[in-house]
Amino acid sequence: MCNLISMKKILILILTICCFTASAQFKKAFKFSTFYVAANGGTSLANDDVYNTQDGILNYDTVFTPYDYSLTMGIRKIKRFQYEDVSKFKDGTESAYGDAATVGLSPFEYLFEIDYKRQEGVEYLDQQHFVRYVRDKWLSKVEYVKDGFADIEYYEATQRFRLNGKKKLSFNFGGVTRLAEPYGYDPLADWRLETGHVHYTQLAIEEGYDIDVFESEYKDPNGNIVATSAEVWEKVIIPTVLKDYVDKKRNELPNQWQYSIVLGFDFYHYKKNFWLHSWGNLMPYHYDDGGQYSYHNFNNGEQWYDYSGGLILGYKLNKSLGLFAEGKYNKYWNREWYDFKFGINYIIF
Repeated sequence: MCNLISMKKILILILTICCFTASAQFKKAFKFSTFYVAANGGTSLANDDVYNTQDGILNYDTVFTPYDYSLTMGIRKIKRFQYEDVSKFKDGTESAYGDAATVGLSPFEYLFEIDYKRQEGVEYLDQQHFVRYVRDKWLSKVEYVKDGFADIEYYEATQRFRLNGKKKLSFNFGGVTRLAEPYGYDPLADWRLETGHVHYTQLAIEEGYDIDVFESEYKDPNGNIVATSAEVWEKVIIPTVLKDYVDKKRNELPNQWQYSIVLGFDFYHYKKNFWLHSWGNLMPYHYDDGGQYSYHNFNNGEQWYDYSGGLILGYKLNKSLGLFAEGKYNKYWNREWYDFKFGINYIIF
């Protein structure tokens, strides 16, 4: 009986220690992290008037473009590089190029951000989530990226060995596993004519649209009139028809696994009057699993190069004059998306 009571006390003690340890680790994981919610907005494109004549009568329709906005929510724990400015608030409009670097300043860092936006009348949902753990001799990173404007979405996990991990210039190599839709597949290929144009009228009819040329009425599958002139039909409605068709066909296909070899480097140097931060990743070889929608099939069965990189440069020539250049570039499955900025600052004393 005494042994049973002792065992219960030991179990309770172990559970208590585990709870305190888990609580401490949980607090440590979120210590110095920032949770933020922000909204931004502004004027978009001016409204566009489309004119046409019918039976000698001038008609026109107006294409309205609503205002732009973005709603951002996220949580981040990323140590600032020395060249980064201290911001009192996160408003969702920052261009933190250093977030894309393979290696950060802290061993454990993460970012979870969702950005719902409308730009030039088109709504997008952008997401970037990653967890990164870096040591002197190895690193691991899991990431999910969705860029609605660039039309790219993928999951990525990488495990790499590091060389010269404690020095300014370090190298890494390892493997990358990615999961994404079958990029390279063209849903409109069957609708292309010999001239290269798309037979969009027949496609719209098969998708349920109704066209009455004589009455100049164009109806959607629900019977609603969406255009009263050929100009509006071709300029406004047809792009929507094609986009909806492409999205539908692409969503019908399963995501594809991609296994690749990766080589990379990171360089970081900082002084008050000069700093340089650069990184790069190259995937020269990709395993071909022989699947129907493997990207190899859309690339003539050949290998290709996927790569990404970034550069942040600042140089203060003197008290008045300074130069800066920042940017990042990505190319996966022959799809490109990038951001950059550069300029000169001159302070007049």
